[in-house]
Amino acid sequence: MRVLFWYCDRFEWVPAMKTLPEAPDALPAAHEKAVVAFVHVEPADIDSGPAETKLVKNAKWLARKWDTLKIILHSFTHLGEAKADPEAARNLLNRARERLMAAGYETEQSPYGYFNDLTLVAQGHPLARIYKEF
Repeated sequence: MRVLFWYCDRFEWVPAMKTLPEAPDALPAAHEKAVVAFVHVEPADIDSGPAETKLVKNAKWLARKWDTLKIILHSFTHLGEAKADPEAARNLLNRARERLMAAGYETEQSPYGYFNDLTLVAQGHPLARIYKEF
């Protein structure tokens, strides 16, 4: 798993192009003061609970650093060559979302199966952009 974490003063999306025919209709959304995880799920991550756990722990850690309860999971399959099966990757992200919500975080997932028009406003701070490989 490869993750590019951002702390965003503002993060919004507008669904632009459906990439998975079975993806449900999606709506635009905007969020303020949120940790946004651009997540690239690899095939080995599907059978590995540790990658999912590390995603959750790192997202919570960064949210605590920025004193926010908002975490957005954004599927981003452009951080590496090997890509997990889309359904398996969606399930992993859904499980991570459920775990974060159970821990008290306001967690959303950007529309899965879409290319989205994104607006991202991030501070020029070292903890505003963190890259991790699990």
